[in-house]
Amino acid sequence: MNRNELSRLIEALKKGTVTVTFQKINSDEVRVMPCTLNPTVLKANGVQTVIESINPDTDAVACWALDKDAWRSFRVDTVLGWEVL
Repeated sequence: MNRNELSRLIEALKKGTVTVTFQKINSDEVRVMPCTLNPTVLKANGVQTVIESINPDTDAVACWALDKDAWRSFRVDTVLGWEVL
């Protein structure tokens, strides 16, 4: 994933819910994760912490996994695709 696409993904996460598909590091398992960084969605899920900014040069992105109700992260180089819900 190039930096321009990563920037678009981060903006989409801040605006709403995104499904990110990536390969887990510790296995060959492919994970499909509905997630967000949107403050309104986070607060609706009882999350008090809001991530204000993410460096577009990062190797990993932390986000709120809606299916796990917990913070999760994925490595940028393992992303197979993403789509806005």
